[in-house]
Amino acid sequence: MSSSPTPTKVGFPSFGCQISGELYSPAAGSPDRKGAAVVVSHPMTGVKEQTAADYARALSKAGFYALAFDAGYQGESTGQPRGLEDPHQRVEDNKAAVTYLATAADLKGKVDPERIGMLGICASGGYTSYAAQSDLRVKALATVSAACVGRMTRNGGLYEANAESAEAIAGALAAAAQWRNQNPSPSGAQQPPAMFETDLAKVPAGADSFFKDAAQYYGTERGRGGDGRSDQRVPPSSYDLMISYDSFNLQHLIAPRPLLMIAGAEAQTHHYSKAAVAAAREPKELFTVPGKNHFDLYDDLTATGPKLVDFFGQAFDQVRHSVVLPK
Repeated sequence: MSSSPTPTKVGFPSFGCQISGELYSPAAGSPDRKGAAVVVSHPMTGVKEQTAADYARALSKAGFYALAFDAGYQGESTGQPRGLEDPHQRVEDNKAAVTYLATAADLKGKVDPERIGMLGICASGGYTSYAAQSDLRVKALATVSAACVGRMTRNGGLYEANAESAEAIAGALAAAAQWRNQNPSPSGAQQPPAMFETDLAKVPAGADSFFKDAAQYYGTERGRGGDGRSDQRVPPSSYDLMISYDSFNLQHLIAPRPLLMIAGAEAQTHHYSKAAVAAAREPKELFTVPGKNHFDLYDDLTATGPKLVDFFGQAFDQVRHSVVLPK
């Protein structure tokens, strides 16, 4: 049985940010994937050491290179204000990660540029979808608990029953405007409010189920990776960046490259994956995990791990092999 190697710290540019990543190489004794690699993108408010690392380790144990990284403005990556959630930066970060895998001098002859895929978790399920729609270097796309921050913001919530709301849009834009005026200098900005309560004792009994589930992940050892760099604090100036963004409007452009979207049957966000797969063209698959909520799949890879390994294995077996790997 293969063991997971220690990742290598890497860095690469994305727009005006320097991105901090960790590259997991194929584990000793793992199957020969002929240089296949997967970019693994973390959830909103997350960092690379949490669920992204869990999935990267699983992929490396199965013979893939796996690159987990902190989004611009977040984790160990640069950018001010800290915690900013800029959908277009997040999309560019994923494309920049592909560029790194395809062009880094120390990966030549190791990573096959024709065998690079993406895995996006939560909001990054949306960001990687948007990236793959317009980046043909991405040969396969998988998502776990995917969501669209644009629709969430315009709809004033993440549930399927939430529809676009003029009141929600006006409220988000007003909050963004007020924050920008109160914090004109990013380096001197006041601390933004936390998106999730992570002190389980402070979560009200009647709290929304999504936020209860979030606390069970981020407020316990399950989600405490990254030495406290994941603090769930998102500047409201993010809101006006999200309003006009949509992850899945052009989902059909991913075809004929394969698409797999995984969601828990009990996830409040399941409808995003269902709708996005419906909007896509073949080859596509919606894989629903019974009894699991949105956050369960962050660190329970019992069903998702083997499914992803099989998906990427089959996808990359169907593309051209473009580098000569050492024997």
